[in-house]
Amino acid sequence: MPPRPNLRLEINGHPVEVPCPDERILLDLIREDLDLTGSKRGCDLGTCGCCTVLLDGRPTLSCLTLARLAEGRSVTTIEGLTPHGGLHPVQRAFVEHGATQCGFCTPGFVLTAVALLRDEPHPDRERVVRAISGNLCRCTGYTKIIEAVLAASGGA
Repeated sequence: MPPRPNLRLEINGHPVEVPCPDERILLDLIREDLDLTGSKRGCDLGTCGCCTVLLDGRPTLSCLTLARLAEGRSVTTIEGLTPHGGLHPVQRAFVEHGATQCGFCTPGFVLTAVALLRDEPHPDRERVVRAISGNLCRCTGYTKIIEAVLAASGGA
C-alpha cells in the first residue's frame, strides 16, 4: 500500500503540510508534531475540555478528533488566538477576573468563550454556563470564569 499523502490544513492562519498516519489524533499532531502545547491533554475521553481547539471556528475536542478529519480545514489553537503584542479580549478578561488559577484548563475555556461571543456577542449568564458546560475546572468553582466571559461580552 502506498504511503498516505501529507496532511494539509491551516493552523492558526498558516498553511501546514505534515506527515500524518491515519490513526493520529489532532491533539497529538498539534502538541507533538507542531509543538503547539497550549492545548492540554486532560482526560483523553472528551469529558474535560482541556484539549479544545476551534475547528473551522467551532469548539472541538482534539483528543477525540482524528487529525485526518482536519484535512483542508482551519484549526485555531490558543497560540493562534493572541493578537501580536497583546491579549485577546477574552484572555484579558480571564486575567482581570482571576479566572485562570492554575491555567491548565484555561485554553479550552477561552477558545470556547471566543466561539460563544463570536456567535452571540451578549449572552446572559445561563447561556455562558451552557456554553462552558463541556469544560472542567478543578480550581475556580466557575464563578470567576463566568464573570470573565460576561465581562468580555460587555455584560458584566
